[in-house]
Amino acid sequence: MDQYFEYFLKNFGPAIDKREVPRETLDRFKGKLPNQLMAYWQEHGFSGYAEGLFWTVDPQDYEPVLDAWLGDTSFVENDALHIIARTAFGHLLIWGEQSGFCLQLFAPGSYVMEYQTASQKEDLEFAAQMFFGFLDREPFEFDGRFKLAKRRLGRLNREEMYGFVPALALGGAADVTHLEKVKAVEHLVLLAQLDELKVIG
Repeated sequence: MDQYFEYFLKNFGPAIDKREVPRETLDRFKGKLPNQLMAYWQEHGFSGYAEGLFWTVDPQDYEPVLDAWLGDTSFVENDALHIIARTAFGHLLIWGEQSGFCLQLFAPGSYVMEYQTASQKEDLEFAAQMFFGFLDREPFEFDGRFKLAKRRLGRLNREEMYGFVPALALGGAADVTHLEKVKAVEHLVLLAQLDELKVIG
């Protein structure tokens, strides 16, 4: 384990609900995603961290989500994209094969933020280390709602997220009492149908 992932674990705590990464998944993404990222997968699996706040995910499982949100946008024309992590509330962290960590999409708010991208292939290995080493859990906690939601609804498993019902795009309130445990992939696809995606600076 390198210093970057050690720092990530210091901030986000030990893994929960670990799922081993099958060889066919590693083979599928060889040459597409950084070797460093797949080394993390091999050692730590697809897992939850910070008691379910943050999850590393199999990009294949989230292809329907990626297609629902970005399938008709210029983002997918410019690079091959993969969702590599998500949060309890639906922040989607998106990696480009050519550009590294390039997008963060917040599904409940229907907006996406662009990030400065890597310029050379060798930069992508270091970018994978930096991705974990510089993650900050506070923005993912959604103004303190995570602890309240976990206390009220219980800890999430790898297939779940906290979703607002009704959705914010339908006029729902961003209040903890309006949160429910929902199936992550299905809910994220549904949210993509409710509002137009906004690109913010």
